[in-house]
Amino acid sequence: MIVRHLNERIGTEYDVNTDTWRSRRLLLKDDGVGFSLHDTIIKAGTETMIWYKHHYEAVYCIEGEGEIELIESGEKFPITAGMLYVLNNHEKHWLRGSTDMRMVCIFNPPCTGREVHNSEGAYEVSE
Repeated sequence: MIVRHLNERIGTEYDVNTDTWRSRRLLLKDDGVGFSLHDTIIKAGTETMIWYKHHYEAVYCIEGEGEIELIESGEKFPITAGMLYVLNNHEKHWLRGSTDMRMVCIFNPPCTGREVHNSEGAYEVSE
């Protein structure tokens, strides 16, 4: 059994902070459960182009407001607490925070822990 608390991850190597988001990685590839789980803050007033071409991602918003815009279609979806979206077709998208948004993110394949978006907006897959 794995037992962790968010406070144990804050300020450690498992706390990745960028200009537009901060991701506290709670479960990772080395945990051997087949997915990773992140507690992520999307910072207010920011936008990030993302394309998880190697990963599936499920996102559940638990605080804040923003929007996701699919780049190919231009379709926009408001994000508020209680909303779930799943990038099941590796959609390229813009993620915008109107306020700080707190998101629970699940990735498959699992992340290793230090990933940040590359120039395409993707995370690389590690073997």
